[in-house]
Amino acid sequence: MSVPVITVDGPGGAGKGTLSYSLASELGWHMLDSGALYRVTAFAALAKDVPLTDEQALADLARHLALEFVAAAEGLTQVMLSGEDISLAIRSESCSAAASKVAAMGAVRAALLDRQRQMAIAPGLVADGRDMGTVVFPEAPLKIFLTASAEARAERRYRQLLAKGESVTLARLLETIEERDARDSNRAESPLVPATDALVIDSTGISASSVLDTVLREARLRRLLS
Repeated sequence: MSVPVITVDGPGGAGKGTLSYSLASELGWHMLDSGALYRVTAFAALAKDVPLTDEQALADLARHLALEFVAAAEGLTQVMLSGEDISLAIRSESCSAAASKVAAMGAVRAALLDRQRQMAIAPGLVADGRDMGTVVFPEAPLKIFLTASAEARAERRYRQLLAKGESVTLARLLETIEERDARDSNRAESPLVPATDALVIDSTGISASSVLDTVLREARLRRLLS
């Protein structure tokens, strides 16, 4: 692999996004939020009344998304669809649930595979997702699998949604996360599993800065940093 890639896989709420943005900022590399691709596909499907059971229609929709990622302040990225900023809209709980269903479909994953691989450009890429190290970038020199207990992830998500003014209950969030974990881990296409050569980090009870330090230390050991 000519362009270095660090993959960050794991279940929702484990802290992949925080770690990936911090890594990309620290290294000056590009960032791929693969989950956003599935969220945007789900958002577009809901907006266009495309049934979430119609795999071929969803794949065609994914293949032709007028999608753009735009660097924003504080290391964040704006997600633009046909010129509209949908960064917040795709983070709603309803869109997250729809995205999990869409992501389980092989035709949709195949439609988005090349788009993801094309984002590996110099000086390097941090790729955040669920199958980055196993399917999309299997030759990546550093693969991270970040996990945490379902309870810890539900608590994090609960605080995030409350801060956005959404009405949620912790019990329902925990149930949703456990359902999504089961769906992601047991799907036929690209199930959520660590790559055999991944560094597995459990972020339960560990600060985001400590996780970042661990990954940077590993990157130095593998001579990925100048």
